[in-house]
Amino acid sequence: HAVFIEHLRDLGVTTLELLPVHSFISEQFLTGKGLQNYWGYNSLNFFTPHKDYLVDDEIAEFQQMVTELHSAGIEVILDVVYNHTAEAGIDGPLLSWRGLNNPGYYRSVAEDPKVYINDTGCGNTLNIDDPYSLKMVLDSLRYWVEIMGVDGFRFDLASILARTAHGFNQQHTFLQAINQDPVLSKV
Repeated sequence: HAVFIEHLRDLGVTTLELLPVHSFISEQFLTGKGLQNYWGYNSLNFFTPHKDYLVDDEIAEFQQMVTELHSAGIEVILDVVYNHTAEAGIDGPLLSWRGLNNPGYYRSVAEDPKVYINDTGCGNTLNIDDPYSLKMVLDSLRYWVEIMGVDGFRFDLASILARTAHGFNQQHTFLQAINQDPVLSKV
């Protein structure tokens, strides 16, 4: 809204960081208590704005918001959650990635592959070592820059995205890929 944008300008704001906007769902332990997740840290889809943040279910609304903020000299940074997904642990619902390629998309215990490694505290950890998982995350990041117009990202639990079976790796493929990407290296 123009009044809100003017208020931001009056405050001297030059960058607006949004909480996660990816499509998300509420966790089972919340819905079981009649509660909802309002924060967005339980991503279901890395390519779509959360439906409750849109008035007419059109991504053009998000694009328009970014364009209007840019016109006011305000850049837009997204808080993104690529460290885990809404599928939770092995007892959680089968929503998408687990059904497509469970051992590829998620880290699991070598001795018992049906048990997820839970570095995130959310039931699973995305396996960025897998080339398809890595490609999905990089494609999503480029989508939000090239199609949605955002200026950059803040990675939730960022160190997990550069973690291997042996811990954090400064030379992880994820970090190298971002550094070498013609789009992502500039945001």
